[in-house]
Amino acid sequence: MDFLAVGDTTIDNFIRLKDARVHCDINDENCEICMRWGDKIPFETNIEVPAVGNAANAAVAAARLGLKAALRAYVGQDENGDKCIASLKKDVVDTSLMVRQGGKRTNYHFVLWYEAERTILIKHESFDYEFIDLQEPPGWLYLSSLAANSIPYEQACVHWLDRHPQTKFAFQPGTFQINLGADALPELYQQADIFFCNKEEAERILKRPAGSDIKELLKGIQVLGPKTAVITDDIRGAHAMEESGAAWFVPRYPDPRPPYEITGAGDAFASSTVAALALGKPLGEALQWGAVNASAVLQEIGAQKGLLTREQLEYNLKNPPVNFEIKKI
Repeated sequence: MDFLAVGDTTIDNFIRLKDARVHCDINDENCEICMRWGDKIPFETNIEVPAVGNAANAAVAAARLGLKAALRAYVGQDENGDKCIASLKKDVVDTSLMVRQGGKRTNYHFVLWYEAERTILIKHESFDYEFIDLQEPPGWLYLSSLAANSIPYEQACVHWLDRHPQTKFAFQPGTFQINLGADALPELYQQADIFFCNKEEAERILKRPAGSDIKELLKGIQVLGPKTAVITDDIRGAHAMEESGAAWFVPRYPDPRPPYEITGAGDAFASSTVAALALGKPLGEALQWGAVNASAVLQEIGAQKGLLTREQLEYNLKNPPVNFEIKKI
């Protein structure tokens, strides 16, 4: 196994709104979506997308890029669990480590989609997590979003990594992991060969104010322990800092088309970067892989439909619409 993703999976129901407004502060930050209170709000469409979530998206991205990828996630013994497993198998993701738990419901999230942005209503089922003692260590273990009751599960993951140093570890924290704070999960940061979050998440993790300098945020994340820290910054691209102090900037891939729907772009960036590293690419090129696949995801509904094969990604990387170069800073 080249790539094992660990984390929750869900079904996303995309509800496309047409009768809403967005209000932002003077700096176009801290935006809120508004709808009429106590009224019936019409919507255009709703589309279900199964087997998504940070870890599932990462497993699918790795599989499409040619890696032997598996997912360790929990679903219920229900119809939605069937949908998730069938979707993963269709994408050639190994589901043998999946757990179907009786008395639990498969996660189901609602995505309020307005223009190119979305707000996601999330609820993670409290599964009885148990980390599996893998007999054959994977090349990479990729840990991401789990429910709030997952600390013992994550600690078991850390202990497993201690016993298997040959496995590289990528950490992309989800909502509850970020809300718990770095103090609750220090070993995950310390074990990480590479760490991913966006700028707003970095500010929350480090308890820094909005608008903090991204280089200072990178340094702050690295103090927590990751060998390489990567922070994405929406259309402004992404920054990375290695253990040596070397820093990189990769711009957004220059696709001239406006985004259609943004869900999963960050997952595509992070997982494609790790997939490239697993294939032996240097960090600079790996970050470019992430940017190319993130751009492709922006053109489709949901986090997985736009994910590229290795052939498609390498073609886009070699044939950008305009100059696309990573910079060492």
